[in-house]
Amino acid sequence: MTRLIVAFTPLVGAIIFPLLIPTTIERFGLGPGVLSALLLSTLWFVAMLRTSEMPH
Repeated sequence: MTRLIVAFTPLVGAIIFPLLIPTTIERFGLGPGVLSALLLSTLWFVAMLRTSEMPH
C-alpha cells in the first residue's frame, strides 16, 4: 500500500495542479488563483516529502 501512495503522489499532483489553478483563476480572479497555487504546491511538496522513500 505504501508503494502505491509513493507512486501516485507525483502523478496526482501533476494532474490536479494544472486543472485546478486555471479554474480557480477563472472563477475567483488572479489573487485567489495565485494563493491557491501557493497553498496547493506547498501541500503537494509536503506530501511528496512525507511519502518519499530513501535508498538504504
